[in-house]
Amino acid sequence: MSGRVLLVDDEPHITRNLQKVIPWEMLGLEVPATAKNGMEALQLLQQTPYDLLLCDIRMPVMDGLELVRQIRETNIDCEVIMLSGYQDFAYTRMAIQYGVKDYVLKPIPYDELTGVIARVMTSQRNRRRQQDEQDRKIGRIADLAGEKILYDIIMDYTDVTAEHWLIAGDEQQLRQQQHVLIVLNLDIGAENAKDWRDWSDKERKLWNFAVCNVLREKLDQHGLDHAVIQIRDGEWCVLIHQEGEELYNHSAITEWTNLLLETVKSNVKLSLYAGIYQQYASVMNLAEAYKLVQQGMQITPNHRPIAFYPASSPSASGQEQAFWDIAETMIVTVKRGDASAIDGVLDEMTRHLQGLGEPSATRVQPTLQFFVLQLMREMKEMGVFTKEQEDTLWRRLDRRFCITDLMSVIRQVTNAVADKSMDKKKQSERSMHEAKLYLDRNLYRDMSVEEAATKVGLSTSYFSLLFKQTFGETFIEYVTRQRMERAKGLLAATQKSIAQIAKEVGYSERRYFTKVFMKYTGENPTDYRLKRQAGLEAVAEVETSGSEPQS
Repeated sequence: MSGRVLLVDDEPHITRNLQKVIPWEMLGLEVPATAKNGMEALQLLQQTPYDLLLCDIRMPVMDGLELVRQIRETNIDCEVIMLSGYQDFAYTRMAIQYGVKDYVLKPIPYDELTGVIARVMTSQRNRRRQQDEQDRKIGRIADLAGEKILYDIIMDYTDVTAEHWLIAGDEQQLRQQQHVLIVLNLDIGAENAKDWRDWSDKERKLWNFAVCNVLREKLDQHGLDHAVIQIRDGEWCVLIHQEGEELYNHSAITEWTNLLLETVKSNVKLSLYAGIYQQYASVMNLAEAYKLVQQGMQITPNHRPIAFYPASSPSASGQEQAFWDIAETMIVTVKRGDASAIDGVLDEMTRHLQGLGEPSATRVQPTLQFFVLQLMREMKEMGVFTKEQEDTLWRRLDRRFCITDLMSVIRQVTNAVADKSMDKKKQSERSMHEAKLYLDRNLYRDMSVEEAATKVGLSTSYFSLLFKQTFGETFIEYVTRQRMERAKGLLAATQKSIAQIAKEVGYSERRYFTKVFMKYTGENPTDYRLKRQAGLEAVAEVETSGSEPQS
């Protein structure tokens, strides 16, 4: 694509000569327009972007220096080379003040001017390339931070309100956004998932990372604005952002989902299945939408590759739904490690199954078996079993057996949790204390929740749950708050540059640091520093004057 050049001179023969003599095409440029004075040129610049301006200084209506001044005041991104027959240093000095790239005297030496243009445009292209790279980097940082926040929203760990400082200033945009919500899951009871169960934690982490990358790359290729969030080991939530009044298109969304499933199967060699929320979800109801899809997938043991939830006609009977409500309570209670509550829920589940007639019990058996698989998955996330204990339970589940056998497995799992609940609680407290120390020592560098979880030997999802329970805020809320408080202290007490302070509190990009700081304090870092340091100087002056001996 050619760069655009605007020639401005009140002498038509000069603009004609410039158009003819300068090898614009060789320089990768074109001259679509000329202007006779600064006013005409300013109107053209306001209508259409230009990359380079060649401009005379002395012109009627508006001279070249006033034109350049207005260009800079209105932040028009355009390089300027001044042309003049006057060797007046005052003109040169003013041109330099306005950011003019070069100053060429008339009569114009065209060979010299060609070299100046080539140098100026090379510099501009390099600057824009670096800016684009920086913008992409900042955009990716913002996307990753956004995905962390979205994870907390989906898991219902954080409130989505205008009062929440992490979304301050963005609440209107968030309310207008609508999302296609797709949950991708691995059927851990399937034959092709047995290898996955044998992998080490390190191998599974690499595999989870690979799936995330494959999904992001495919969505990028199709120009879909998206977020890919790993919910837990073998489960992802894909959000595809939609703007405006676009209607929910089941066919297009099914096509996107099928494309994602095929991509994962082709590149990572594992088959997933998908549950899709049957309408757009706003940020405000993401947690509810995710829960409905997840529940729909859980109470449908015979999975279709792609299904929409909640189903228009309920796929579960009343008994199955009642059972699953008890089962959900069981999982929540087990994750809390509440031994006495576990016994109560288990007794309620037993009574419910005993009250079913033989046909109903037969129908609920697949749901019960699927629940056991999910319970095992949660226990794996929590690290309840040794590898040997886990292998033994998986082997039992791989065999076909009756409801009594399934209940035996459930009781074995819950007993293991109950036996370890006190030890687990103490271990969790130690893990969170260790995590906090690690975070506080490493605020100066980029850290992920995955890194912190690995440091204390927990899965990411279980770490996130424990962190919220322990500290009353999510991982990203805690880390960002600590970084901002440290930045406030450095701004008030030191003369370090904003960029240096940003790096010291873990932000490689000053602009992104400034954006987060403004969300947290309502002020940009420069204004914050000026006010706080002026206040400290005033206090010091009062204290000094108050300590002077009275005559």
